[in-house]
Amino acid sequence: MNPSASGWIDKFGYELRDHLDTYEDFRDLYGGMKKTGFVYGLNVKVPRFIAPAHTLSEDEKAKINLITALFFTFKSETGQTDYSAFLDSIFGFYKDLEIFSMSFLNKLFTGRKTASQLERLMDSRVYLEDNVISKTFNSVITNSLLFIDVLAYKEYLNGREKIRKHAKNLEHILINLVFHALSSKERNKKDDRLAQLFESSLTFIDSNKEKFDGRYREKLAKYASKWENRYFLDVACITVWEDKVLELHESEFIFGIGTDLGFERKQIARSLEEVTAFFGKNAPIISFLKSNNLAVQFYDSMSKVVNKLIMRNSKRLQKELMDSKELVSLLSKSTVKDLSSEEKKKVQNQLLDIFKSIPSLAIFMLPGGAVLLPIFIKLIPKLLPSAFDDNRVEKTS
Repeated sequence: MNPSASGWIDKFGYELRDHLDTYEDFRDLYGGMKKTGFVYGLNVKVPRFIAPAHTLSEDEKAKINLITALFFTFKSETGQTDYSAFLDSIFGFYKDLEIFSMSFLNKLFTGRKTASQLERLMDSRVYLEDNVISKTFNSVITNSLLFIDVLAYKEYLNGREKIRKHAKNLEHILINLVFHALSSKERNKKDDRLAQLFESSLTFIDSNKEKFDGRYREKLAKYASKWENRYFLDVACITVWEDKVLELHESEFIFGIGTDLGFERKQIARSLEEVTAFFGKNAPIISFLKSNNLAVQFYDSMSKVVNKLIMRNSKRLQKELMDSKELVSLLSKSTVKDLSSEEKKKVQNQLLDIFKSIPSLAIFMLPGGAVLLPIFIKLIPKLLPSAFDDNRVEKTS
């Protein structure tokens, strides 16, 4: 099976026929998806019944694991194994989740729903469109949150209304959990970059510093689903364990969160043991365990991309900035202190207006392009200092 070629959804359905008992229930599925790394956002393998046509990339593994998790969630919650019914259900779920633009959905849902349409939908969920951001960005971050789709789908199948609101709450809890888990560690530059990139992958909420507060722990008690709580605990464990060292204060944080989630100390310890075993078994193929992890590679490579874009368009950018004194003032201010939420919004809106007028900067307006904005804001005063110097005297030839 080749998940990057047309027809892979049908081939997956064909492969499933003799393996419908791979996962007996959701507990079995969750355990299996942890072993593949899908729950952790680190796809190291796919289920055994899948016979890939070539060595799979992490993105391809993510697509296979996502469709597998969704199908067996459908089976565990409905008792059905009809593949066509499953495909119809998935279309309805993603439509209610409202994660795609209306133009994309209208184009996708025109006419009869087919496996090829679902392939496009899966591609759009796992990738961020075919641009310079796509594969590196998604393998690190977006795939880290894909299991939220599975948890939300489980609730959708059980009749929960306002599924988007539910997914939004899951994201709110998760991003705060990651932020506070990282805060419990001795922070280093990799942690800061990883937190920033994780934050940029949010689908359902706008993240800013005001949302990072302890009130997310109040929401933990409102979630009756033990699998959502188990997922939160596993994400917290993998976050503090990323550097393969668990300090006492980090351990206290994990056991505190685990207790809030309703788990006994023995269950919390087991989650930590499972994370340790997962990394111990898969360390050679887990990219971000290397000294220069994927998050850092992404940040550095994207900085180079933004640097090149700024320099290639320096004259046009300088002209636009000269006509935008408020923007220049805010960008200058951002180099010495944090901007308020209102100021950040002004910067974003004014920059987007500039990007609209410069075709080669359209990348910032593509899905996923927002993650480049902080890098752009950080670099532009350094690369175009004359635009930020009111007293500069241009030399005449």
